[in-house]
Amino acid sequence: MKLSPQIQSFVLHFGEMGSRWGISRTVGQIYALLFVSARPLCAEEMAAALGISRSNVSMSLRELQAWNLVLLKHLPDDRRDFFTTPDDVWQILRTLAEERKKREVDPTLAVLTDILSRPPGDADERFAQARMTQMHGLIGQLSGWYDDVKGLDNARLTGLLALGAKVTRLLDAAEKILPRRRARPADVVGESQS
Repeated sequence: MKLSPQIQSFVLHFGEMGSRWGISRTVGQIYALLFVSARPLCAEEMAAALGISRSNVSMSLRELQAWNLVLLKHLPDDRRDFFTTPDDVWQILRTLAEERKKREVDPTLAVLTDILSRPPGDADERFAQARMTQMHGLIGQLSGWYDDVKGLDNARLTGLLALGAKVTRLLDAAEKILPRRRARPADVVGESQS
């Protein structure tokens, strides 16, 4: 399988970006190849197209399967496993967001919850806990926002993204109509708890 220059550029770029996203270059390249492929590919085709070993393809596919980013397909009269990606880019984004939340955000919230459940021993720990409380609150709020947004259909998500900075005008108009929320002492950065 020979890649066109356009597809090769995309695949190589995705591989380079992979290391910045916390995956290997090979995993990134395989995902990009599957994403732009018009049909499901088997491991041998991926290895030939990318010039990598079959075992490297297998390990990378296992990682992509663990992230729920590839779909296993079987073709009639062929015993090999073929792989593809979901057709819906919003589904891919939802899967990536959910997996990252599960692997990065949820453990951080759990650690913060555990630390904040312990009484502070001195003024330094009280100050640290006040800061961690702010972080916990912000991450919790973002997590709640994510839970609200992830259930929206694609058209609503597209509309929400299209709003962009227009949301600030909506918030400005709402502030003129509704009374402004007063900041509580716990909301103030640097405020320590007693």
